[in-house]
Amino acid sequence: MNILMLSHYAGAPQYGMEYRSYYMSREWVKAGHKVMIAGASFSHLRKQQPAVERENLEGIEYLWLKTRSYEGNGLARVLTMVHFVLECYRNKQLFIDFKPDVVIASSVYTFDIYPAHYIAKKCGAKLIYEVHDLWPLSPMVIGGYSKYHPFIWLLQRGENYAYKHVDLVVSMLDKAFPHMQRHGLDEKRFVCVPNGYLAEEWSNTDTQQLPQQHLELLQSLQAEGKTLIGFAGGLTQSTAMQVFVEAADKLRSNPNLSFIAIGQGPQKEELIQMANDKKLTNIYFLPSIPKTLIPKAISYFDICYMGGVHSILHKYGTSFNKMTDYMLSQKPIIMSVDEPDSVVQGCGCGIQVEAENVDQVAKAIMDIASLSKEDRTTMGRKGYDYAVEHLEYATLAKQFLQSIK
Repeated sequence: MNILMLSHYAGAPQYGMEYRSYYMSREWVKAGHKVMIAGASFSHLRKQQPAVERENLEGIEYLWLKTRSYEGNGLARVLTMVHFVLECYRNKQLFIDFKPDVVIASSVYTFDIYPAHYIAKKCGAKLIYEVHDLWPLSPMVIGGYSKYHPFIWLLQRGENYAYKHVDLVVSMLDKAFPHMQRHGLDEKRFVCVPNGYLAEEWSNTDTQQLPQQHLELLQSLQAEGKTLIGFAGGLTQSTAMQVFVEAADKLRSNPNLSFIAIGQGPQKEELIQMANDKKLTNIYFLPSIPKTLIPKAISYFDICYMGGVHSILHKYGTSFNKMTDYMLSQKPIIMSVDEPDSVVQGCGCGIQVEAENVDQVAKAIMDIASLSKEDRTTMGRKGYDYAVEHLEYATLAKQFLQSIK
């Protein structure tokens, strides 16, 4: 089978985020399929931009469509979206010559559904719309845009067009169907395939070493017998890390607890200043580390934290990469996110509390910290078992294609 994926923000290990398109395609190639990914030459998510127009990475044919660079979320980024879609049309003959059996529109925004539908129709291919986030609902909720804003109006037309014409919607959000149904999708054309993990990235962790700064701090706290409450990820407003700092403040009288935040982000300096203003001595901020070192860092944690702000978006489901990392590390999780029937709650690998509720987060920390080491291990093992059974990319890639068939 020939699979064409239009994915504006597609990445690869040497370029950086986002990785899902690479992980899925890698598995499809291993299964004997031909895969072409069309991505933009520039993405704000990448640490490095591709320097070539076309390349083959582990059997995946990448076509980097020339688009302008941009900073932030303003007009320049919107123009880049339009530019990418126009480039998809400009290269339509190349895509048609690839003779795809499946065409996947996989950008966050909705505009690429139009060239994807055109190519699929020309080739008699199945048309798949892969949903990462619910656009335009996400920018409306997060950015406060009106449904009458021209950009939102255009996005909404794209979303409605997708649900009308696709053969299948593959959503990373397991509770998104009610929203999609209101915009024209029927249940027979909906399937959830969440984010996952690559097994080999978790099989060689013993050979890798953390930076000295991280290693010295984590080992010294561990030697002191501290219970480490850890976070590894982006220090952004959406991850509600101010709750993490406030929980450290609330539990400052407990000498056995230490809080560790590993990562970078726009809120980092603000969070450090917040901790300094409170004169906290039980919280530490460490620089970000490569994705391949995340398992090693989490192995030092006793409890893992993940949070979010109050948002109606979370009722449609979430797809946190860090949740999978925590599960595979066999650590109990404190999930401070307003998601009904979450995986953490369902498989019993931690405690879920209300978003942005410091008191509940602090209580959950104490509840897990008071457990015996054996009970904490049992709780963490439940998450590991779930991830291994359901979230390996080899399993997810197979599920994706079986859903199409």
